[in-house]
Amino acid sequence: MAISPTAEGFRAAFRRPSLTLAEMMWRWTAGATAAALFVFGLFEYLDTLPVTNGELLFLRTRHPYLVGEAIAHILRGSLNRAVSAGLFAALMLMVLWIVAASLGRIATVRVLLDYFRPAGNASASGVLDDGERDVASNVSTSAVLPALLRLNFLRTAVALAAAFGFVGASILAGFASPDASPRPGLAFLLFVPLAGLICLVWWALNWLLSLAGMFAVRDGEDAVGAISAAATLCRERTGAVFAVSIWTGLAHLVAFVGATTVASMPLGLAGVLPWRLVVVAVMLVTLAYFALADWLYMARLAGYVCIAEMPEKPLAPVLPDRVLTPPALLTTIDRDEPILSDIPNPLSPHAVSG
Repeated sequence: MAISPTAEGFRAAFRRPSLTLAEMMWRWTAGATAAALFVFGLFEYLDTLPVTNGELLFLRTRHPYLVGEAIAHILRGSLNRAVSAGLFAALMLMVLWIVAASLGRIATVRVLLDYFRPAGNASASGVLDDGERDVASNVSTSAVLPALLRLNFLRTAVALAAAFGFVGASILAGFASPDASPRPGLAFLLFVPLAGLICLVWWALNWLLSLAGMFAVRDGEDAVGAISAAATLCRERTGAVFAVSIWTGLAHLVAFVGATTVASMPLGLAGVLPWRLVVVAVMLVTLAYFALADWLYMARLAGYVCIAEMPEKPLAPVLPDRVLTPPALLTTIDRDEPILSDIPNPLSPHAVSG
């Protein structure tokens, strides 16, 4: 019976909820740390802003121009320190994400390998035979961690390159709309395809590097070897890899549309309901969407592990060494048979009477 990696991936994510919890743990830890740093840093920055009596006077006038000038003068005082602190916090968050993502990937991939490789499950899923052993158990964490750190560093580098690419695309699009003869429509038409191309390249490279992490844990490959193994899997098993990616991507899209629709309901009732209730409802819907997105990611990762572990072609039946064939039917006539001879029988009555 043919194996569906997509179905096996969803089944593994459903049967192993600890995988989703482990994925949520490291992702949400990094996200909560980033959110806490942003909120506390923002309030701390606002507390350090000096406000003079003249700026208060401009703010109380409520004139748009005077209020804007007052705010610009207030923010200009310690903006350099805020930018320096923000860059340092972003650097530390990147280091935290790289380490957390590497450790989390080691834990999740090893659990998936144990799920698809045990002898008891092999007969049910047809992925492996009873004689194969878990290769990941022979690869130490100290040998896998450096490769994952390098791969995740490359992912952050690609994300930063994409951010700089957006800035470059905006600058190039701005050349089509100079101050002498502004044409914002043409600049927008030039920026959209460039931004789309940057997003496509970033997504492809990030996806390939993320897939390479599975081979770093599975086979103990270094960063270059893991990327090569991921590219080989995509080349040899293109249909299965695209099937898992497309189905999980469609499920993610449906989840995003559903979460957006549900979150828009309390926002539409913001004028009727208390604002605290609206904020709590939106936060709960957002957290539920993030949890479902992590579950779908684990289903996709489990599908990739299933593709890497299952044989490319079904095994041919093993024939016995000696095959006993039935004797061939006799299709010729034996002329030596007496009953078919054309010589008269000397013992027949006609021969005696003659």
